[in-house]
Amino acid sequence: MGVPSSIRRQIGQLLIGCLPGTTIPPEMRALARDFGLGGIILFARNIEAPDQVADLAREIQTLATDVPLWVSVDQEGGRVARLRAPFTEWPPMATLGRSGDAALAGRFAAALAAEMRAVGVTLDYAPVLDVHTNPKNPVIGDRALAEDAEMVARLGVAIIEGLQRNGVAACGKHFPGHGDTAVDSHHALPLVEHPPDRIRRVECVPFRAAIQANVAFMMTAHVLVPAFDEEKPATLSRRIVYDLLRDELDFTGVILSDDLEMKALAATYSVAEAAVGSIQAGCDGVLICRALSDDRGRDIDVQAAALEALVHAVEDDQIPYKRLEDALARQRRAKERFLAMQMAAPVAAAGRKALRQVIGCDAHRRVAEEMARYL
Repeated sequence: MGVPSSIRRQIGQLLIGCLPGTTIPPEMRALARDFGLGGIILFARNIEAPDQVADLAREIQTLATDVPLWVSVDQEGGRVARLRAPFTEWPPMATLGRSGDAALAGRFAAALAAEMRAVGVTLDYAPVLDVHTNPKNPVIGDRALAEDAEMVARLGVAIIEGLQRNGVAACGKHFPGHGDTAVDSHHALPLVEHPPDRIRRVECVPFRAAIQANVAFMMTAHVLVPAFDEEKPATLSRRIVYDLLRDELDFTGVILSDDLEMKALAATYSVAEAAVGSIQAGCDGVLICRALSDDRGRDIDVQAAALEALVHAVEDDQIPYKRLEDALARQRRAKERFLAMQMAAPVAAAGRKALRQVIGCDAHRRVAEEMARYL
């Protein structure tokens, strides 16, 4: 039995994809028309200036067939920040940990959300909830809030509440913890060798607090955790995604994979295989965002192939129909929570003067300066 055409047109809700440049190519419009599309993640290649980002965010919403798209970004502060000056330049999150000041973390998050909302960004892949217990960690480092799990939890909750209270969905990452690894998952598969009790006692503490704070999204880590699954990386492991995060920790929001093109997965799995495996494991959506080449259509071809693979996996019952419906329902609820105004009416254009009053404003710079005292 084939997948109903209505489901085929919704399968793209499971994908947050990427664009090759500052405009939407015809290939992406065709993809959105055929499958729908959950959202777009913006990188430096997509960003030139605040008014251009706002225009692109509005253009992205023209891809919507039923519900608005997430316009998303990695905007943590420090070295992971796609929105650079004239947006406020934020110090790394380790400064908040050194301050120990949850109120400062909340002010930072509120200012961050205001600048993102001004240009149409509605989902931020922050905060990092990894506990930085390995000083040799090549990928987390000062992106982490602290070396103490309780401090990460307290400040992480302040950031989540500051973002979400101001209309931007937050995404805690990288579950079940990337803080004690010695390998960068962009380049290879890291190993987390702790026993289950240690992971529950340390790594899970900030994620548990984030769940209690009603965080909208959680992002999985491409790490191997033999204590829970000796064979599959966390993103592809039902024991970690479903049994631990969904069932044991009782997370009811959207579970999103990290980028499926990172070499931690791509060295072993095709993007299409990883997309199917992620949804089978219990993820509600996947990120596919690093396929760049001189051929502007290649990255879109990779995304299209992943969506076709998801359709076939549902047809062949590799992904139970109930699993698909559950993922789509979670995505829909999150959009109803954060994109209600966009679902009711088109996004209004923000004038350049209005942007200048928010982007990099004095009040936000003062918050950044207060954080910088702890560099």
